[in-house]
Amino acid sequence: MALLWVYRNTFKLIMLTGLFLSGCGSNQVIVQGDFPTPLIEKLNQTLGVYYEDEFKSHEIFDEARSKGQADWQIRTGEAQVRLWNLIFSGVFSKTLTLSERPSSEKPADGVDVIIIPHVEELQYAIPSHTQVKVYEIWMRYRFELINAAGEPLGDWKMTAYGKTPQNLVMGIEGGQSKEEAINLAAIMALRDAGAHFVTSFRRAEPIALWLDGLSAREDDPNERKFSQPESIELNQ
Repeated sequence: MALLWVYRNTFKLIMLTGLFLSGCGSNQVIVQGDFPTPLIEKLNQTLGVYYEDEFKSHEIFDEARSKGQADWQIRTGEAQVRLWNLIFSGVFSKTLTLSERPSSEKPADGVDVIIIPHVEELQYAIPSHTQVKVYEIWMRYRFELINAAGEPLGDWKMTAYGKTPQNLVMGIEGGQSKEEAINLAAIMALRDAGAHFVTSFRRAEPIALWLDGLSAREDDPNERKFSQPESIELNQ
């Protein structure tokens, strides 16, 4: 399966597009930037995507750890939705964003399977915390796979990491802001998440079993239902 991951934007553009808010003793970053387009052979299926409110408005707030330090608020929700809309539409031939989680009473129409992404954890590191001149972001995702009636087919976990390149850290020391550095690290982590999903999602057990089920149905319309796998974690 051929894969081409195209980067169309420079680090400088990413840094300029972030929205940064600084106040008395606080730093706020609304993560903004651009993401590469995955060019991959698409699955000829319709994917339903449901974003929970917590995902769409995802943020972390870290209170200052000591005197002289500042609070940090990092909002990734809007950027998360932009990224995953791009990734899912690059992997499936058609995607539909659902307004509510489907159930047996209210099944989703016109979709073959549904993914519900979650950000389970986000951690960040800045030089004032670590004494190392690196700005870093770690994220852990969990993806639910369900059918159109809301029945679980399994879930899997995935991690992502991003850091501000050293040459840009030097630029920050020369006048760029800490908020710009965190924004860039977050964008790099989101890009890493997208790349990792595109290259590994077919190996996730719920997806693999679902694809096996599709093949079986093509061969035998009375094929058995496959079992629900346990949660697994994909390591980078």
